[in-house]
Amino acid sequence: MTDGRRRAFIGSFTAAGGPGIVTAAISPDDGALTVLASLNGVPDPSYLALSADGRTLYAVSETAEGAVAAYRVDGDRPAPQGPPVPVDGNGPTHLSLFAGHVLTANYGSGSVTAVPVLADGSLAPAPSGTLPHTGSGPHPQRQQGPHAHQVQPDPSGRWAVSIDLGTDSVRVCTLDDGVPAVHRETALRPGSGPRHLAFHPDGTRAYVLNELSPTLLVCDWDATEGLLKPLTELPVLPGAPAGDAYPSGVAVSPDGRFVWTATRGADVLSVFTADRDVAVPRLTATVPCGGHWPRALTAHGGFLYVANERSGDVTWFATDPATGVPRRRGAIEVTAASCVVIG
Repeated sequence: MTDGRRRAFIGSFTAAGGPGIVTAAISPDDGALTVLASLNGVPDPSYLALSADGRTLYAVSETAEGAVAAYRVDGDRPAPQGPPVPVDGNGPTHLSLFAGHVLTANYGSGSVTAVPVLADGSLAPAPSGTLPHTGSGPHPQRQQGPHAHQVQPDPSGRWAVSIDLGTDSVRVCTLDDGVPAVHRETALRPGSGPRHLAFHPDGTRAYVLNELSPTLLVCDWDATEGLLKPLTELPVLPGAPAGDAYPSGVAVSPDGRFVWTATRGADVLSVFTADRDVAVPRLTATVPCGGHWPRALTAHGGFLYVANERSGDVTWFATDPATGVPRRRGAIEVTAASCVVIG
């Protein structure tokens, strides 16, 4: 941000009454959020990403048509930078910046799209390429075809990693002349339904959160070869799930000592201890998420921010530096909240 202040940008589902994109100030003392402004610029801006310099905010429009939009964030209220750009995909659920492009994971069509970023941070008027995923899984309703749920760069910046819930796989990709291309595809356990992945800050491990089975898959990551190697799968809840349990978000502490996950239905945050001298992370605690249906969580500055979609709030937690256990500190109302990014 040009004024040096920290802000949170919150996405929401306008189709469910959400305000669009909400900007909130972050207190440097206690992590508290204070709403500053909102912008209803595109339908269902469910996921957001910031440019490296913090000056431009990008948002998907999670609709059947599918689009991505860019905003300047010099002030409290984001300002549109040109019209939304179609992504040639249905229902984009996630986006990230990679090699001078915005990449979108298109859940409905099961594809990844690349849109070039221009010198001023705005978007080119059309995508440079789209990678269709292929395949299916054993779940009769959720895995009849591919469903790309997340796409993000690895810590080295050499690879883009796409997680597909419908095909039970992770694709490691390159960007060849602006067109996403598969370098290697890693098959995961059939029916696991991977949703999101988070890298360890040392760049040698990755954690894949499975939505269709409430588990966390621990993997080795080889950035030289672009190789993801599954190691062990851990339950995110103690004992057998009681009723519906759909994991949604995963975050790793900046020092790599803790991994946190959010699970909808059970409405809890889970804490894993992931110290380097421990071969397998341990599930050490679960705490209430502060609302209902936690869709995403973000770690920043010793705090966790949780977007609780169905209770319509963003709750923040202080994390114990010794145990990683979150303690609820407050919440703001954001109808149909879907994600939080910090800038």
